[in-house]
Amino acid sequence: MLNNIGIPGLLLIAVVVLVLFGRGKVSGLMGEVGKGITAFKKGVNDGTKEIEDEAAKVDEEASETVEKDKV
Repeated sequence: MLNNIGIPGLLLIAVVVLVLFGRGKVSGLMGEVGKGITAFKKGVNDGTKEIEDEAAKVDEEASETVEKDKV
C-alpha cells in the first residue's frame, strides 16, 4: 500500500501537514522527536555497557573459581 508513495506524494503530505498545523508546531514536534531519538540511543548504549560489565564480572568470578579449584 505504501510502496506507491513517491517524492511527489511525500511533498504533498508535508505541505498538508504544514498547512494544518503550522510551522511552529511542526518544528517543535520535530525537536521533540530528535530528543526522543537521542534518549533512545543513549539508553541502548547504557544497556549495552551494563551487559558487557556484567559479562566481564561473571568471567572474572569464573576465573577466580577455576584458580581456587587448581590449588
